[in-house]
Amino acid sequence: QVKKAVEALLAFARSKAKGDALLLNESENVHLLVTVWKVPRAARVIRIPLPHGIRPETAEVCLFTKDEPNLSAEQTENLYRKLLIQNGIRSVSQIISYKTLKKEYKLFEAKRRLLNRFDLFLSDDRIRRLLPSHLGKHFYERKKAPLSVNLKARNLAKELQKHIQGTTLPVTNKGCCYTARIGHTGMKADEILDNIIAAAEVIAKKLPKNWKNVKILHLKTLKSVALPIFTANISNLDE
Repeated sequence: QVKKAVEALLAFARSKAKGDALLLNESENVHLLVTVWKVPRAARVIRIPLPHGIRPETAEVCLFTKDEPNLSAEQTENLYRKLLIQNGIRSVSQIISYKTLKKEYKLFEAKRRLLNRFDLFLSDDRIRRLLPSHLGKHFYERKKAPLSVNLKARNLAKELQKHIQGTTLPVTNKGCCYTARIGHTGMKADEILDNIIAAAEVIAKKLPKNWKNVKILHLKTLKSVALPIFTANISNLDE
């Protein structure tokens, strides 16, 4: 069922692209829509590691780090840049220390430019609590809230790659439908399929009330209709 839906979406995207030569190299994101029976009491973000990366190689990633004692902002940034290179991590395009963030990104316009420049933001988990007040609500509205990473992790490459390759499902307590980016139309059907199965396994364990709270799963791109890939029986709603 899932494979049929993925193949249909990819065929639809290709037929649209043929009509518009400009779109041939443009990948459209593929989203997994999760509809639940019961709206949870508290909002949370479910992190989903994926077997196949959903960001193009050219994706721009920014990392916010804590300030190191007795070092200037520039020295702190250089220290972490070296740390990433030593661990073979080349996918982070810019490192911004907390000091730099406070000083250079005070104005709304500077924050807006920062928001538009990067596809993904990561944050040292030691300063995550301090960021919302400095970044402002736009980062959170645009679903670009920094994902916290452990820069002290034994295997730093694996820790960062998990977030750069993965996706998130923001679960709110305001409505019953949530969306996770699961791939793009430039990927192979089997890769998207693997990602959907991996996401479903995480959702089954981490969604409030687990898998029995899943009512319907849909798959869609921005311009396509939503294709149902799973519908629960009414008996799943045991309350």
